Amino acid sequence: MSDLPPHDSSASDEPEHGDPHGLFDEIVANETDRDPDLAVIEAGSRTLRTQGGGPEADVPGRPSDPETDKALREVEAELATRWGETKLEPSVSRIAALMDVLGEPQRAYPSIHITGTNGKTSTARMIEALLGAFELRTGRYTSPHVQSVTERISLDGAAISAERFVETYNDIKPYVEMVDGQQEYRLSFFEVLTAMAYAAFADAPVDVAVVEVGMGGSWDATNVIDGDVAVVTPIDLDHTDRLGETPGEIAVEKAGIVKQDATVILAQQPVDAAQVLLKKAVEVDATVAREGLEFGVVGRQVAVGGQLLTLRGLGGEYEEVFLPLHGAYQAHNAAVALAAVEAFFGVGSAHANRLDIDTVRKAFASVTSPGRLEIVRRSPTVVLDAAHNPAGARATAEAVSEVFDFSRLIGVVGASGDKNVRGLLEAFEPIFAEVVVTQNSSHRAMDADELAGIAVEVFGEDRVQVEPRLDDALEAAITLAEEEAEYAGGGVLVTGSVITVGEVRLLLGRG
Repeated sequence: MSDLPPHDSSASDEPEHGDPHGLFDEIVANETDRDPDLAVIEAGSRTLRTQGGGPEADVPGRPSDPETDKALREVEAELATRWGETKLEPSVSRIAALMDVLGEPQRAYPSIHITGTNGKTSTARMIEALLGAFELRTGRYTSPHVQSVTERISLDGAAISAERFVETYNDIKPYVEMVDGQQEYRLSFFEVLTAMAYAAFADAPVDVAVVEVGMGGSWDATNVIDGDVAVVTPIDLDHTDRLGETPGEIAVEKAGIVKQDATVILAQQPVDAAQVLLKKAVEVDATVAREGLEFGVVGRQVAVGGQLLTLRGLGGEYEEVFLPLHGAYQAHNAAVALAAVEAFFGVGSAHANRLDIDTVRKAFASVTSPGRLEIVRRSPTVVLDAAHNPAGARATAEAVSEVFDFSRLIGVVGASGDKNVRGLLEAFEPIFAEVVVTQNSSHRAMDADELAGIAVEVFGEDRVQVEPRLDDALEAAITLAEEEAEYAGGGVLVTGSVITVGEVRLLLGRG
């Protein structure tokens, strides 16, 4: 492990596109048959009267070089022939076999492994920012992506370049094909990407990897690492057909990332989930730090562009920490991230001093989380949030009510058919004046008319509008938000799916 950081001893690319000629239809037609996680829409259909917005988050667009773009498309096409992330065979045998022939690249660096239901990606990005601020070279692996598959693998806080992504794929491709021939099933899309991440991190090389599970924990492809620190964000109901029907049952799978002698950072959990996680920690002699006991959020104030926090870490309090993200849940993610990094540096075990507070402040102030209450347009304000289950939707609805003073908020919802769509809509019903239901380009997307049927039951017929095309839905929502006059404070929230959010980002010329 790298040396401890300085500590405080006083405390225990591309431009917006206009497309009046229906390019959006052509793009959707080209992308609909691809794996949902590769459905990268490359341009918007209209200007949608979009102007301005907040600072752009670090989401890569398509490569500007035609040859590089062609090579990336070829890799995407090959990956799309494999099982998508919704088709699973619960086993790590294939990825373990691939790691073996690659020389176990995941053993070349220490790691922080993150599971949970909501908040994993934001927490991973905060951990990455903290580690980077202490001059460690980081690798981050998260999923799904908002716009480009290259987002999933980051080095030093930035997505790897398209060139490096292609090179990494080509480097491991012969070994992937070798393992494919030895297994009952070919390696999946997610398994190949996981192997690429671990290989890229070893090649860099990184000082520490920050790895988010894809689903569950025990049999997730990422679980061929033994994380020095295991992080569990709040567990709630999602993927119940695969993980279990109660938080406790789901926790059994997620506890699989807790390894011998690790340090476990637990966000606040339902009682049954906490019991499972604590039992697993005892079984493997892991050290546990719990939000609300060993660490937590002491105070928070809404501030311009984010919130001002006082966090209690494993080594003491950290005051006046500015986080440029909205919502109480992001404050809790920050507390979890801070505790995870403290544990990685030995705070609370090797020594009791808090981390250098100025470095911590600098790190949190730099955090971005694309598609998480992200403002992408003004007048009216358009906000994107990737909430896709009821728990996430409730957290988003609470944050919107706290942060924004909308006189009239219009929802744009495009969801996947395998989600609890009714629960998601019920969470948003109190804050949406009206909702425009639509669908994204993924083959997993719920049909707009089917979604409308559920929405009518939740909102009533008068508050629901159906626009199957995503660009039409956004245009309709902006029009509805402006009905009270230009400066009346109307807004639009686009939500329901990471894919929906990613496609709207591109429609609005972001990335």
